[in-house]
Amino acid sequence: MTVGELCRTLIVDDEMLIRQGIKHYINWEQEGFMIVGEASNGQEALELIEATDPHIIITDIVMPIMDGEELTRIVKERYPHKEIIILSSFGEFDYVRSTFQSGVVDYILKPKLNAEGLLKALKTAANRIPAFQKMDQRLTGNLPIGQIIDKLISGYEVNYNPDLVSQAFPFSHFCLIGVDLRNHHQSKKSTEFKTSIKREIEEAFQHNKSQAVLEPLSLEENIIGYLMNMNIENFPEAIKMARQLDQNIPGISLVLTEAFTDLSLVGNMYKESLIKLFDYRFYFFNQPLLMVQDLPNLPSKPEKFNLDWFTEELKRKHFDSAFQYLQEHIQVMSSCYTMDVLEYKAFFGNIIFNITILLSNMKYDVSDLENAKYSYFRSIDEAPSATATVELLNHFIEEAKKCIFSVQSEPEDINIKKLMEYIGEHYAEPLTLTGVAKHFHFNPSYLSNYFSTHSREGFIEYLNRIRIEEATKLLMEGTESISEISGMVGYSDHSYFCKVFKKIKGLSPSQYKRQQKLR
Repeated sequence: MTVGELCRTLIVDDEMLIRQGIKHYINWEQEGFMIVGEASNGQEALELIEATDPHIIITDIVMPIMDGEELTRIVKERYPHKEIIILSSFGEFDYVRSTFQSGVVDYILKPKLNAEGLLKALKTAANRIPAFQKMDQRLTGNLPIGQIIDKLISGYEVNYNPDLVSQAFPFSHFCLIGVDLRNHHQSKKSTEFKTSIKREIEEAFQHNKSQAVLEPLSLEENIIGYLMNMNIENFPEAIKMARQLDQNIPGISLVLTEAFTDLSLVGNMYKESLIKLFDYRFYFFNQPLLMVQDLPNLPSKPEKFNLDWFTEELKRKHFDSAFQYLQEHIQVMSSCYTMDVLEYKAFFGNIIFNITILLSNMKYDVSDLENAKYSYFRSIDEAPSATATVELLNHFIEEAKKCIFSVQSEPEDINIKKLMEYIGEHYAEPLTLTGVAKHFHFNPSYLSNYFSTHSREGFIEYLNRIRIEEATKLLMEGTESISEISGMVGYSDHSYFCKVFKKIKGLSPSQYKRQQKLR
């Protein structure tokens, strides 16, 4: 233990905001402490304890994979001289009591976590370590470069020594380079994968130290980032090296921000450029390196998806036109790379849900779709890119078509489909059962029975329903009178139109119009 050595501290909590708060409550180095690592659960913490040898561990109680109680027990068995501070919510006191039996030094209630309480607990822990006993005096000196950058990224104002910054970063410009592993299939594995990526990035710039400086950033879990310092004329070389990295590490999502000259802007560049580029990468997943200058002009926002029209087309069994409209809409959506990814994915989940329910109501056998529905939802939620999400929907549409065409392959159902389409296109004309039967070369009585069997309502009931649905749209959207609308949807007798309308909708046309406008 050397004179003036800082007391090494490890933070363990599955909530990133709590970890960030702990890091910025106090000036660690000035108080005689330093943070040597962060972990989101007990299992990660054990790996870091082996690598960083902390004196003090601050740990949450309730965490996934391995909680704080089990971590405390294992640490005290393996490393009895390490001190542990527990973070606890009010409802976890039984857990806290058990950890005290294992030898923790103190506990802090999360709702009351503040700088004074944290520092008091740290000093209590440090005073139980022989080398740090009576450690009350504050250390003086400048914040190290890493902590200056860390605080700037977190949005804090920092008074730093310009000479210190100039020594660390001798070149004129900065930029941020980052790798987003949050959706990578290996991101939940051991830290070896992340370490290998960091090594690749650092080695790529290692031979070029005379032209660039690379400073690692402490960011959220599964995001790797660096602050790069160089002269502007060397920026093209940095881009070339970043592109080369993608060939060495296939499948990673590399982004590079614009260059900037003032270190104090690093926090803004992180939030407004690096993080946004990570989000945009969902739409440019196969592009090796994404930079602001690579982004295409943003297309106009897509028109709102017309779910009513889409549903009506499906009900009329106009499946080709309905699915074509859907696929054209998602193509436009996928080009709007600023669209929130959660909103984008929610649309796909809702469409799959609606199609499944509608086909079920139309008496199709959708048991396969029902069984696969939640698998689609989960896959969409985990999809790493817009392309993968669209592929999932296209696969669902193909499966839906199998349900549809397995029934429609029978000649009778082809005829009824044509019959429905004919009525949907000619409802405004003076249709009669006899006239439609003649058009399709059917006997009228046969057609009457055939229609009732397949559509579960008679010819007249079906025709009236189609006409009244069209009338409701005209009532809300058009400027025509009710009398004009009755003629437009195929009724020559206005009073009969009103009678049918009230029977189906429960209100007269005028009452219905007033009610809808009040909503």
